[in-house]
Amino acid sequence: MLASMTGYGRAQKTSPQAEMTVELRAVNHRYLDCSVRVPRLFAYLEEAVKARVQKAVSRGKVDVFVSLELAPTENVLVSLNRPLAEGYLAAMRAMAAEYDLRNDVSVMALARMPDIFNIRKEELDTEAFTRAVCAVTDEALAQFSAMRVREGAHLAGDILSSLDTIDTLVARLEVRSPQTVEEYRARLDARMKEILDGVGVDEARILAEAALYADRIAVNEETVRLRSHGVQIRALLASGGAVGRKLDFLVQECNREVNTIGSKGHDTEIAMMVVDLKSEIEKIREQAQNIE
Repeated sequence: MLASMTGYGRAQKTSPQAEMTVELRAVNHRYLDCSVRVPRLFAYLEEAVKARVQKAVSRGKVDVFVSLELAPTENVLVSLNRPLAEGYLAAMRAMAAEYDLRNDVSVMALARMPDIFNIRKEELDTEAFTRAVCAVTDEALAQFSAMRVREGAHLAGDILSSLDTIDTLVARLEVRSPQTVEEYRARLDARMKEILDGVGVDEARILAEAALYADRIAVNEETVRLRSHGVQIRALLASGGAVGRKLDFLVQECNREVNTIGSKGHDTEIAMMVVDLKSEIEKIREQAQNIE
């Protein structure tokens, strides 16, 4: 389906390890430019998240923000330092025997000894955590892509409307262009009669001049190509996918044909049609720049 380059998506999930939030924003860009921002301690996630975006997006400047808040205390492990505890107990028993003291060592007394416990934070399973963050990224990408497709449908509608207007103008142009030749022939005939003042007018010469004029101002080739470009643009819009660059090229070709028509025309009505055609092509160009 056709997609706009602009879009937004956000997803959030809470797991036993952390609260994870992924946010995506995109604007127009000639190529794909993906920037991923993650907390410094989780820099290893950047490439994995970027790879997910690159699979889903072909063009645009995409900013991805990953927010992570680890669950408190749940990842802390406390274990007994057994060699040290046995050492403390042995020393205390020896002290009680040597000095004839009551051996009243309790758990609380032993627990107060320095370094009796090993305390460490449980290391995250980075592979599992990466998969979890990528799953949240996929959810955000789904929202992001849906928004881009909806926007793409609106863009396609605007482009098709402009193409319909262009077709109407081209049809009028194809009618008007031959009329200008006939008007030129009539003006030439009247002018020759005025100059010759009653002397016979060479009709063959007038027809030859009119034919030369018709060749100079003929726009048939340009209008045929304009219609062909319109057909190709419609086909691209229907096919969907990453068609923005092809649309850019076809719009440039449409502009080229209209400029040629403008340079050939010496008629006010045709000149106004050319202005209107350029206006509609500019609308298409602006919308095509938003398409992926």
